Amino acid sequence: MPSLTSRAMPTVVRLRGAKKVFSSAEAVREQVLARSLRPTGYAPPAGLERSVDLSVRRVAGWPVYEVTPRGALSPGRRAVYLHGGAYINEIAPQHWKLIAHVAAETGTRVTVPIYPLAPLATASEVVPAVTDLAAGLLDDAATTTLSLIGDSAGGGMALAVAVHLRDRRLPAPARTVLISPWLDISLTDPRIALLEDRDPWLAVPGARYAGDLYRGTLPVDHPHVSPLLADLTGLNPITLFSGTRDIVNADARRLAARATAAGVELDFHEATEMLHVYPLLPIPEGRAARTALCTALRS
Repeated sequence: MPSLTSRAMPTVVRLRGAKKVFSSAEAVREQVLARSLRPTGYAPPAGLERSVDLSVRRVAGWPVYEVTPRGALSPGRRAVYLHGGAYINEIAPQHWKLIAHVAAETGTRVTVPIYPLAPLATASEVVPAVTDLAAGLLDDAATTTLSLIGDSAGGGMALAVAVHLRDRRLPAPARTVLISPWLDISLTDPRIALLEDRDPWLAVPGARYAGDLYRGTLPVDHPHVSPLLADLTGLNPITLFSGTRDIVNADARRLAARATAAGVELDFHEATEMLHVYPLLPIPEGRAARTALCTALRS
């Protein structure tokens, strides 16, 4: 049975007006315009350094942060974290807290690219650039294992990068961890209509418009934007988290079926009544998911 705290979360999310942002294309257009006039910050929140060490560099003009367990000189375990936000929103404090938790708990050095947002940059630019970044880390002699981690839109990007690495015949990440991933940018799965009324966070019209901004000139079935539709053969293990009060739970279930059919090892954590990106939320189910995530990275 869902915890009392988690049962309160839909009300909290609704009161914050999260779903209104995705209620229409016009609402998303207004948000994109507002963010272009007054960009939100991407810096890690103050106090994060109590558990981790931080550094930043520039790669292809992007800020790229390194989050390392405090005092660790050269951890061999590496990860790339790709944040969510419908491709139009900047990394948020909740993302940074999860990143710091993963780094501290697993002894992993986490690389966090601050990728440019749509419509200023689209998937045809972003996915190859992140793939190049991951490939460079995989070639690093000091790296023993590299995982890809992403939530929501960042989850779609993480799987797209894993597919692109394989298609370019580059070394593969040890594991891809997907948190409530948005894997089919079209949002046309019939099950989504059944989920949308119960999802207090996401709605199709605005999310689809944001997805169109991100895909640019790419077709909706291109693997950079809808990696769910790609051939998954040959990918390394996938760990997948999804709640059942989330429209992209439809993507998660389809991925589970397609990955199994392709012979990909899949560790699927489907949580009843949980919301979008529930592993980032301050609820017991979120803590349990974070523990499972850390266990997967150590495996």
